[in-house]
Amino acid sequence: MRIGRPDVRAWVTDWTIAICVAAALLVTGLSGQHSTTNLDLFGYALLTAGGLALVARRRAPVPVLVVTGLCAVGHHAAGFDVPAVAYLFAVYAAVRAGHRAITVAASVTVLALLPLAALASGLHDTGEAFAQARGALELAWLVAAGAAGEAVRQAERRAEEAERTREEIAQHRADEERLHIARELHDSLTHQISIIKVQAEVAVHVARRRGEQVPESLLAIQEAGREAARELRATLQALRDDDTTPPRGLDDVPELVERARSIGLDATLTIEGQRHDVPAAVSRTVYRIVQESLTNVARHAAAASASVRIDCRPDGLAIRIDDDGRATPGAAPVPGVGLLGMRERVTALGGRLRAEPRGEGGFTVQAELPVGQTP
Repeated sequence: MRIGRPDVRAWVTDWTIAICVAAALLVTGLSGQHSTTNLDLFGYALLTAGGLALVARRRAPVPVLVVTGLCAVGHHAAGFDVPAVAYLFAVYAAVRAGHRAITVAASVTVLALLPLAALASGLHDTGEAFAQARGALELAWLVAAGAAGEAVRQAERRAEEAERTREEIAQHRADEERLHIARELHDSLTHQISIIKVQAEVAVHVARRRGEQVPESLLAIQEAGREAARELRATLQALRDDDTTPPRGLDDVPELVERARSIGLDATLTIEGQRHDVPAAVSRTVYRIVQESLTNVARHAAAASASVRIDCRPDGLAIRIDDDGRATPGAAPVPGVGLLGMRERVTALGGRLRAEPRGEGGFTVQAELPVGQTP
């Protein structure tokens, strides 16, 4: 995994603080009068471990709090009268992470155990033991560390709230722009599409009244006009956040293939694997990929046949549309609006898209869409 620059900076900072605290504790411990007994070596190990544990204070503040507290009690029991500096850093980190109740409970426990640890180290005077414990972990230091952590936490919360407010304002502006686009589309497209649909229907009606055979192309224009009007209404409703009309999806792919047959294209549909529920975004994307691919075949490919294959897998869907059109191997596909739109939809869902000429001639569109976590 590649570490970003902010992560590297935090990693370096954490290690620097941990090493410096461990070194300070160890130097303080070494400055005392101690022999090289096993108990003293154990105390030095606890001083070092308590400081180095601070490396993980961002990722695991509560475990670090516990470890540094136990190390502080342990090295006092071993006879090392060293301030619990590492524990103060841990208190700051835990309160900053929002673990205030746990921090209070842990601190009360540590404050209660330190005098006992001092007595266990060999002190027989209870007053001196309490004085040593108070010097190791002053209540004022403890309160200051907790207050600093809480202050930083509140500042971070205010920053997050400000960022969330900016995002809400941006979303509100985007919604307004979306409504504006919806109105513009309605004004510029609905009227023209309605005229095309009405004229096609009138031409079909007149031909049938005269007893003439209606051309397939005219029927296709009529059906395309109806579908375009329906699609435009659905798009405008989506732009207005109106969910009264369900969007087209995977269940509507057979209708797309049947419509392609009605204009003279030998289109086939194959669905393999066990059909399972897929997220709505994936279902819509499958429909759009097949729709755009068949539209391109009918408009540009001069193809006689096209095949649509959908492979339902446990972890995703694989879509492949092949045609026998005039595309030749080695010819780069022209990145039109439709192809770019397909690629954007697939990429947004974490999938992959390939669109290129086939080796045996014609064109192929292949897409893989995950069905796990999708937006």
